[in-house]
Amino acid sequence: MSPSGELLASISSALAVAFVFLACVELGDAAAAVSVYRLIQYDLAGAPLGSRAAVLNHHAAVLPLPAGADLSRSALVAPLLDLPLSFLREYLVEKKQLGGLLILLPTNQGDKDSADDKGQVKGVLTELEKLLVHEQVPYPVYFALDDDNFGNLLADIHKIASSGQPASATTGGYKLVVSSAEPRKVSSPTISNIQGWLPGLKGEGDSEQLPTIAIVANYDTFGAAPALSLGSDSNGSGVVALLEIARLFSRLYSNPKTRGKYNILFGLTSGGPYNYNGTSKWLRGFDQRVRESIDYAICLNSVGSWSNDLWMHVSKPPENPYIKQIFEEFSDVSKEMGVSVGIKHKKINVSNPRVAWEHEQFSRFRVTALTLSEMSTPPEFLESTGGLHDTRESTDVESVIRTVRLVSESLARHIYGLRGRNIDVFAENSSLAINPRYVRSWLDLLSRTPRVAPFLQKNDPFIAALKKELSEHTSDVHVQSDALEGMFTFYDTTKATLNVYQVASVTFDLLFLLVLGSYLIVLFCFLVISTRGVDDLINIFRRPPSRKLKGA
Repeated sequence: MSPSGELLASISSALAVAFVFLACVELGDAAAAVSVYRLIQYDLAGAPLGSRAAVLNHHAAVLPLPAGADLSRSALVAPLLDLPLSFLREYLVEKKQLGGLLILLPTNQGDKDSADDKGQVKGVLTELEKLLVHEQVPYPVYFALDDDNFGNLLADIHKIASSGQPASATTGGYKLVVSSAEPRKVSSPTISNIQGWLPGLKGEGDSEQLPTIAIVANYDTFGAAPALSLGSDSNGSGVVALLEIARLFSRLYSNPKTRGKYNILFGLTSGGPYNYNGTSKWLRGFDQRVRESIDYAICLNSVGSWSNDLWMHVSKPPENPYIKQIFEEFSDVSKEMGVSVGIKHKKINVSNPRVAWEHEQFSRFRVTALTLSEMSTPPEFLESTGGLHDTRESTDVESVIRTVRLVSESLARHIYGLRGRNIDVFAENSSLAINPRYVRSWLDLLSRTPRVAPFLQKNDPFIAALKKELSEHTSDVHVQSDALEGMFTFYDTTKATLNVYQVASVTFDLLFLLVLGSYLIVLFCFLVISTRGVDDLINIFRRPPSRKLKGA
């Protein structure tokens, strides 16, 4: 081949490659990437629950579906309020095939949403979590925050569906792809308890150990999507209330003249959704003398969305003299505040591992304890533990402040013997006043931080932040880390990236292949003619002589 022919061949080949590359780029321009959050995968006593798959690679489909539609090779995309729970129950109970499910959660609209709209969203999310968390889901399920991009995507998918042909490799449409490794078991999940002390003031010659009052709140959450389990109210509100109470009493105890003759123990515990496993380990780790010194413990749980009624849950009968005294102290302060505190008695069954309230773990160690909560009845297992609906918008700063004032004033009157005297120790506009900015800033932080215990390492920055903050107000602060025990096994892959591709139909692919093939044939013929001549081109396609003719 002559040099000019080789140059021409190189240029033509380069043009062909460039043409193919530009075509692929044009097809790939429609791709978009968004963050999605996977439905939790876990085993309970060996039973597989939650989503059992993570990889998604299917064409997108939307509701309503045509009669007899086969979704085994489709990923259903549905806004939360457009997804009938009866549809999900049907697919789960009857074990129908579904390629995948992408649920679009409404984004925060602030004051634009009416109370009815917010209530509807909360109700649907609550029922959805109950269904998905307690069932084995054989296909991948993801959550995403609805926005304009998904709005445009749904509109385009509806246009394709209106033609009467569902999206497929034949008809084209949109394809949803999540490339993820096979979920693996979380090995040796840990729980971390954080505690700090405010030592009381001993009198001269007083050798006996001072009585202790414990303020406790669990800080971890559980929900259908671990990466979205923020738990602003349950139990972010309890954690914030504890930190503010610690700040107030640290100022009171910083002066020996105003330091009470009670030790105050502050505990931030983990494993709350799992029968308060961390609380049990925390109490078991105490010296028996320390446990016996605890006068009573106040557990704070879900105190961020009440307006008038707060409930005191106890294991001992309300007629018990000590319980009666504590309740009356809280009732006196609540009446002055213009709110109501009720009391609920629930016996504990020591043989049953199920623990509905945190104070029940104290009761198992024969320590008097109570739980303050806006909930009048104990939640069901793995419910009201910081699910999808429990966001910052569901929590009110004023509710947390009311809780702090109620607990702080009641404690102060008990510690300093002020019952019956209308004295506000933490009065507004005083040096001991509650700080709304402090409450709001910590509530905002907790409302941005998922806190599902198996995915929080003991050196997690959030745990370090809690320890640092408690160290600012108390002494002898330390973290107790231990393995999460029980019937649970958790799996990783809680967050992923969803790639959305607009794909052409097979008809387009065949047409594109035909055009490209024709171009390559013409190019080949041109190169042969220009370098060898027409005769050589004809000889390529000429039928070779048979063996008989060759032999003759």
